[in-house]
Amino acid sequence: MDEFIPVTSVTSGIGEMVTPDIYCYSVQIVNICFVGDPKQTNGWALVDTGMPRSADKIIHAAEEHFGAGTRPEAIILTHGHFDHVGAVVELTETWKVPVYAHELEMPYLTGQSDYPPADPSVDSGLVAKMSPFFPRHSIDLGSRVQKLPMDGSIPEMPGWRWIHTPGHTPGHVSLFRDADGILIAGDAITTTEQESLYKVITQKQELHGPPAYFTTDWQASFESVKRLAALKPSAMVSGHGLPMSGESLIQGLGALVENFERTEIPKEGRYVK
Repeated sequence: MDEFIPVTSVTSGIGEMVTPDIYCYSVQIVNICFVGDPKQTNGWALVDTGMPRSADKIIHAAEEHFGAGTRPEAIILTHGHFDHVGAVVELTETWKVPVYAHELEMPYLTGQSDYPPADPSVDSGLVAKMSPFFPRHSIDLGSRVQKLPMDGSIPEMPGWRWIHTPGHTPGHVSLFRDADGILIAGDAITTTEQESLYKVITQKQELHGPPAYFTTDWQASFESVKRLAALKPSAMVSGHGLPMSGESLIQGLGALVENFERTEIPKEGRYVK
C-alpha cells in the first residue's frame, strides 16, 4: 500500500500529550498513538500506523519521543482501512514486531478480501465525493498479524482492554483503560466531520460517528457509539480529529447518542437500510 493521498490537515506532523503515557501524533488526516511513558523503560505500543508512505515520519516521531533506536513491543490495529494500516508493512519489516487485530479484520490484513466500495452519496462534502478513489484493497501481513486475545486483553498494553465496536468495519475495535477512563476510539467516533474537506483540513472539533463513506453497517455503528458513550471516558483520542476530554466530551457523547439516527445515519446510500 504505497499510494500517496494528497490531503493534509493543519495538525499533520504535530503530536499532543494526552496523558504522560499517551502521545497522539497526526499523520496527514489521521491519528496514531504511542502508548508508553518515555521516562520509563518498560516498553511501548503503537496503535494504528497512519497513511501510506508515512513509515519514515512515524519512525522519526517515535525516536524523538522515546529515543534513538526505539521500537514498540507491538502494533495494535483498530481496523484495516488504508489510513490506519498505511505504514504497517514497512514498520513491521523495520521493527520486526507483531501486529494484533480483531479476528474479523483478518481477511483484510492477510490478502483474502477487499473492503466494500466507498459510498460517495452519503454526504455532499468533498472528502465523501473523493472516497471512491481511496484505496480499499487488502494488505497481506501473513504471520506477522495475530488475533487479539479473546479475553479482551491487549498484548504489550497492560491495564487496557479492547472493545469490539463494529459498524465502520466488521472487526473494528476501540481500546479502553479502566484505571483512568482513557478511550482510544479508532474510527467508531470521530471529533471532526470527516466528510468535509474544509473541516478535515482545519480540524474543526465536533463529535460525529464514523467516516460515513466507508461505514457499511449503521445499526452496528450506532450500538458501538452507545457502548463507548456508556463508558463515560475521561479523555478520548479518535482516529480523526483532536483529542477531547472532560465535561465537553461527556456532554458531546450524550448528544451524539441522542441525535445519532437523525444527524449521523445518511438519509440514503449504498449501505443505508
